[in-house]
Amino acid sequence: MKTTSFYPVIMTEQVARTADFYRTLFRFEATFETDWYVSLRLVKEDQSQLELAILKSGHPTVPEAYRHSVKGLILNFEVEDVDAEYERLIVGKKLPLRLELCDEAFGQRHFITNDPNGVLIDIIKIIPPSSEYSDQYK
Repeated sequence: MKTTSFYPVIMTEQVARTADFYRTLFRFEATFETDWYVSLRLVKEDQSQLELAILKSGHPTVPEAYRHSVKGLILNFEVEDVDAEYERLIVGKKLPLRLELCDEAFGQRHFITNDPNGVLIDIIKIIPPSSEYSDQYK
């Protein structure tokens, strides 16, 4: 298989609100937009792109047995300055704090918030792992 793209799709009843959340707080831009689907793209400084889509959960393109809002999803955003993002999102924008900013022995400094659908958003800065975890990295 030759894959040309890969991106998560959040199924929700709140398509416009969810798309606005990612546009406003994470600088995504819409590349396609209807009332039932929004395709978002984030162009990074190196011109590489990240993609995310929002889909109305009851849309007929989704198999009927799966037409419900997303559950059990975490979106990881690796950033250069996790402390600044904590200040911006938690302190400044008052997003809900689901996991306090902390350092993990496996090599992350992070905190967790969520989007309007309850999708967890893990904001991460990679840090050196402890000696017990350093051998796990390949």
